[in-house]
Amino acid sequence: QVQLVESGGGLVQAGGSLRLSCTTSRRTFSSYAIGWFRQAPGKERESVAVIAWDTGATSYGDSVKGRFTISRDNAKNTVYLQMNSLKPEDTAVYYCAVRLIAAREYPYWGRGTQVTVSS
Repeated sequence: QVQLVESGGGLVQAGGSLRLSCTTSRRTFSSYAIGWFRQAPGKERESVAVIAWDTGATSYGDSVKGRFTISRDNAKNTVYLQMNSLKPEDTAVYYCAVRLIAAREYPYWGRGTQVTVSS
């Protein structure tokens, strides 16, 4: 069982920034991919960004490219999502999730952190 804890959400004005963190109960994320997802009320869950822990390879959803950056800190077993130039449409609950690098599905999820962007 992998436990994940997100933090860093909050209320910010449009154009502002937030940094989300995802920490794990595991000793390492090695061999895993870590993804950030979000879900707004009445909308489907959306993939925001993914990072492969071992290689650092990243990918982003089209709606956040150029504004969000996913990164990792090996020493802290923590994955970050730096969110800049926030827009009201970025308002959602943000979740981190992990899967083995070769898997398609994410079996382990955190409880989420609320991000609210005011206009």
